[in-house]
Amino acid sequence: MVAATGHADTSVGHGELIKAVDRALTTHGRALLTGPAGAGKTEVVRAVAAAAEKRRETVLCLAPEAADQWIPEASAAALLASVPCGALEQLSGPQRTAIALLRREADAPRAGRDHIALRLAVVEVLRTLAARQPVLLVLDNAQWLDAESTDLLRFALRLTPPRVRVLVAECVQGGVPVGEPLCGPGVLAIRVPPLGADEVAELLLQHGLPARLAGRIHQASGGNPRLALALGHSLAEAAEARDSSAHHADTLPVSGQAREVARRLLAAAPAPARRTLLLAALATRPTISLLRRAGRPDAETELAEAERAALVRVGEDGTVEFTAGALPTALAADAGWPERAAGHAALAAAVDDPVQAVRHRALAVDTPDQWLATEITEAAAACRRRGQRALAAELGLLAAERTPSWLAGEELARLVTAAEDAGWAGRADLARRATRAVLARDASPADRVRARLAVIDAAGQALGALDETFAHAMDEAAGDPSLQAAVQLRIAWKHNLSDGDPVRSRDAAARAGALAALGGDQVAEAMALTVRARMGRILGDPGAEAILAEALALPAPEVPLGMRNAPQYLAVRHALFDDGLDDARRQLMVLLPAVQRTGSAEDVFEVLRSLTEVELRSGRCEAASAHARRALDLTIDAGLSPGPAWYVAAMAEAMGGSFARAEGYARRGIQASQEEHDQVFLSRSLHALGLVELATGEAAKAVATLRRVAELEAAQQVVDPSILRWHGELAEALIAADAPDEAARLLASVRTVAVGLGRTGVVAALDRARGLCLSAQGDADAAVHLLETTAQRFDALQLPLERGRTLLALARVERRRRRRAPARAALRAAAEVFDRAGATPWTELAGEPAPGEIAGAQLPAAATLTDAETRLALLVSQGASNQEAAAKLFLSVKTVEARLTRIYQKLDVRSRAQLVTALRTR
Repeated sequence: MVAATGHADTSVGHGELIKAVDRALTTHGRALLTGPAGAGKTEVVRAVAAAAEKRRETVLCLAPEAADQWIPEASAAALLASVPCGALEQLSGPQRTAIALLRREADAPRAGRDHIALRLAVVEVLRTLAARQPVLLVLDNAQWLDAESTDLLRFALRLTPPRVRVLVAECVQGGVPVGEPLCGPGVLAIRVPPLGADEVAELLLQHGLPARLAGRIHQASGGNPRLALALGHSLAEAAEARDSSAHHADTLPVSGQAREVARRLLAAAPAPARRTLLLAALATRPTISLLRRAGRPDAETELAEAERAALVRVGEDGTVEFTAGALPTALAADAGWPERAAGHAALAAAVDDPVQAVRHRALAVDTPDQWLATEITEAAAACRRRGQRALAAELGLLAAERTPSWLAGEELARLVTAAEDAGWAGRADLARRATRAVLARDASPADRVRARLAVIDAAGQALGALDETFAHAMDEAAGDPSLQAAVQLRIAWKHNLSDGDPVRSRDAAARAGALAALGGDQVAEAMALTVRARMGRILGDPGAEAILAEALALPAPEVPLGMRNAPQYLAVRHALFDDGLDDARRQLMVLLPAVQRTGSAEDVFEVLRSLTEVELRSGRCEAASAHARRALDLTIDAGLSPGPAWYVAAMAEAMGGSFARAEGYARRGIQASQEEHDQVFLSRSLHALGLVELATGEAAKAVATLRRVAELEAAQQVVDPSILRWHGELAEALIAADAPDEAARLLASVRTVAVGLGRTGVVAALDRARGLCLSAQGDADAAVHLLETTAQRFDALQLPLERGRTLLALARVERRRRRRAPARAALRAAAEVFDRAGATPWTELAGEPAPGEIAGAQLPAAATLTDAETRLALLVSQGASNQEAAAKLFLSVKTVEARLTRIYQKLDVRSRAQLVTALRTR
C-alpha cells in the first residue's frame, strides 16, 4: 500500500520473480536481489520470507535504515536482538558476554570488546538454529549495513552450514556493493525487472487510480512501482486541485513524493554524472557527441556510470534515453535557473538543428525579445511543416512569452496558433495552457472560439466533461456561421462518442453543414456530410452512401479538422465494413504519409487502427500486430486516449498473439473507455473480451460480456451489423451455453437486416453460428452442409481467419456425431489456414482436443452432450458440488441441477460415481 510518505505495494507483477528467488535459494543456498530504489525488492523479500515461515523454517530478518550505516555494529546488534534466547544458552561465557555487551551497548565505544568472541558467537548461534530446523537469513537494504556489521557477517556466513540460506537485497547508490562479499563469489544475482504497462495498469487499479493513465505513467516511471504510484497520486491530486478529472494527456507532475523517489533514483549516480545527465535532460535528442560538444568531455564515462545505475540507456549510435521519463523532469526541476540557463546556452551552440538551436537560445533567457520571438515563431512554422505539431505548440507558447508587451496583437496570435497546434497534436495540457492565456487577454470572439475548439480537439475520446467549453464556444460563435459550423461539428462528434446517440449526432452534423454552406466553408461542409454519412451507416440508412458521395465531390484541400473526419477516410472505413480489403489497404497506404505530414497524432492513429483491422481480416496477423504496436506506442508518446489503442492491441493479440495478452488489453480498454465515457470503444473492447472468452471455452462469461455489447449497441441505435460483428459470437456463446433456441432467434433477426443491407460477410458469419445451432438442435447433416458451404464463401470473400474459424466449427460438429476422420480433416485444414495467417493462438486451438476428450478417450458413443453439458460433466466428475459448478460456469444452481439431470439421462447413469466411470470408460 502507499501513503503520503509510506512504501508502495510493489508485489504486482513479481510472482515469477518470487519463484525464481526461491529456486535460487533452494539450489544454491545464496541469492542476491538487486534493483533501483522502489523496484519492489522489499516486497519480494517479504514474500520469500513468508513462504519460508510457512515451511516452519527459522527466518531472521535484518533491514537497516540509512542512518544505521554510520553506527558501528548497529545492524549486527539488531540481528542478534531478534535471535531466540534459547539459541544463546549453549554459548561459552566470553561469547555470551560479547553478545550481551553488543545488544545492550551497540552505540557505546567499541574499545575493550572481544571481537573474536563476538564473531564466533554469531557463527555458533547460526549453527545452533540450523541444527534444529532450516534457517533463512534475510538482509534487506544491505547497502545501509555499517562497515563493522558487514565485516562480521561476511566472516560468519563463510562458516555457516548449508541449512543456513541467505537472501541479500541491495540497492547500490554510489557506494561499494556488499551483496557479493556477503554471499560469496559467484552468487546468483537476480535483478528486479521493471513492471510492464499491463502491470502498471493493474497497480493503478488496485490503488483506485485511473487505468487510462497507465501508458503515460509506465513511460514516466520506467516501470518502477514506487515511482509509478507516486506519479499517479500526484496527478490525481493535481486534478483534484483544479476540480476536474485527471486527463490522459496531462503533464505528469514530478512533485512531492514523486520528486523524492526520482531524487533517490538519481542519487545512484555520482555528482559529475548527474551534471552530464542534466544536459541530457535539457536536450531534445541527446547523444554522447552532443554532450561532449556542450562541454562534457567525459560524457561517455559518466553516462556509463549512469547506465550501471539503470538511469539511462546508451545506444550503439551514442543516443541517450532515460529509463524513466520523470527523471529528466526531476533533474531540470531541481537545477537552479542559472544552471539550466547555462545548459541551454551550451546546447544552443552545440546542436546542429536550427529549430533546436532557437529553442535552446530562447530557454537560456527569460526576458522579452522581439527578434527572438520572431525567430521562435519561424521555428514553430518549420515544425508545423515537418508535422511536429507538439513541438510547434511548445515553441508557440515560448514565442508568446518572449513577445514584448507592446506587441500584444502578435502575442495573442501566437497563443491562438499554439493552442491549435496543441489541439492537432492531442496535447491537452498545452492546449489548456494556451487557451487560459488567450481568455485572460482582450481577445476577439473568433480567437476565443478557436482556442476553445483546440481544447475540445485535444481531449480525444474524453469529450463528456467539456459541456461548459461547448456552451462558451457556442455563445462566442454567435453571428459567425463558419465558427458555428465548427462548434456544431464537435457537438456531433460528442453525441456519437460520449452520448452514444447517432441520431442527435446526425442532426447536429446537418446543422453544421447548413451553417458551413452559409459561411462558404466547403471543407467544413464536407466534414458535416461525412458525419451524416457515418451516422447513416450506423443507423442502417441506405442513403448513407449517397451522402458520402456528395461529401467526396466537394473540394478536398488539406483538411483543417483532421483526416479522420474527412470523407476520404470514411470511404476507407466503408470499404473495410464491406470486406473490400484490397481497396481499403491501397487507400490507407496513400493516407498514411499524408497524415504523418499533418502532425495530427489522432489522424496517424486512426490510419494505423484501420490498417490493423484490414490486415487482420485479410489474414496477415504479423503485419497487423506491427501496426497495432505502432498505434499503441504513438498513443503513449502523444498522450492520446488509450481506450482505442488498447482495443486495437486486444484484437491483434486475439488473432495473432496470445489470448491471455488479448484479455489484458481488452480489460484495460474497457476500464479506460468507462472512465472517459466513450461508448463507442467500450462496445469494441467488450467485443474483443467476449471473443477471447468464447475462444477459450468460457461460454458463460462470453454470453455475459457479449450481452453487454448488445445492450450498448441497442442503446446507441446501431442497426448495421457490419460495423461491429458481435452477433455471430454471441450466438455461438449462447449455443455453447446450451441456449440454442435463443441463439436461433438472434440469428434470424440479424440475418434479415444483413441480407436487406447486402452485408455478405456478415451473413456468412451468421451462417457459421447457424450451423452450430442446427447441430445443437439435432440436425447434424444440415449443419455440416451449411458449414462446408460457409467455409467456401469465406474463401471466395478472401477472409481466411473467418474460414479457419468455420472449419473449427465444422470439426466440432463432426466430432459430436462421432465422425472422427472428417473432424480430423477439418481440424488439419483449419490449422493450415491459421498457420499461414500467423494466427498463433488459433493454430494452437486447432491442435487441442475437444472438450469431451479426457486423456485421449472419447465420451461414450451413446452420449450426445452439448459443449455446455460436457463442461458441467467434467466439473462434477472432478468433485465440484452443484454450488461450485454454478459459480464456475456463471449459472444458477437450479440450471445446474436441470442440466445435470439431462446429462444423467443421456449417459444412462444415476450417480456422480457412475458419471465418473462413464466418462472414463472409453
